[in-house]
Amino acid sequence: MKDRMNSHIQRSIDAKTAILNDAEFLALVEQSATLCADALRQGKKILFAGNGGSASDAQHLSAELVGRYKFDRASLAAIALTTDTSALTAIGNDYGYDDVFSRQVSGLGQEGDVLVAISTSGNSANIIKACDVAAKKGLKIVGMSGAKGKLKELADVCLAVQAPETATIQEAHIMLGHIICDGIEQILFPELNS
Repeated sequence: MKDRMNSHIQRSIDAKTAILNDAEFLALVEQSATLCADALRQGKKILFAGNGGSASDAQHLSAELVGRYKFDRASLAAIALTTDTSALTAIGNDYGYDDVFSRQVSGLGQEGDVLVAISTSGNSANIIKACDVAAKKGLKIVGMSGAKGKLKELADVCLAVQAPETATIQEAHIMLGHIICDGIEQILFPELNS
């Protein structure tokens, strides 16, 4: 058990160290935070979507913006498209699971909003469809993926974590999401960071 624990921890450290030492990747993280902050400053919103563990990340990061991350400040407009069970089950039943996010982006998304699309494989069909609809409606797309997949091609900015296991990618995604939330607060509320 100890060897497995150590291996797991080391994989997570290695993935995060690779990010820390990659100036181009860090520039993409900063660009993601700026893209989101600019949309919020213009009265737009951030939509989050993902499946499984990525659905949890979508809810978690949306809550950080609507509630607070580090500072007491105005609530920010963010919606996790993973939380409305009636919409998810109705769309899944009537159209199919591949449409559960694209239908919501179609109905809720507006030009200038940002879709944060999270898929460790980068190929989740419902995430890809949501990105297609988002692009047609004029939303910006921040992708969070693993090393491979179509999401990298569809996103305006994609944080593609180079890691061998889904769990390690997810661990990096939540760290990156927290960094983006921190960046949004720094950009929109500089007086709280002094």
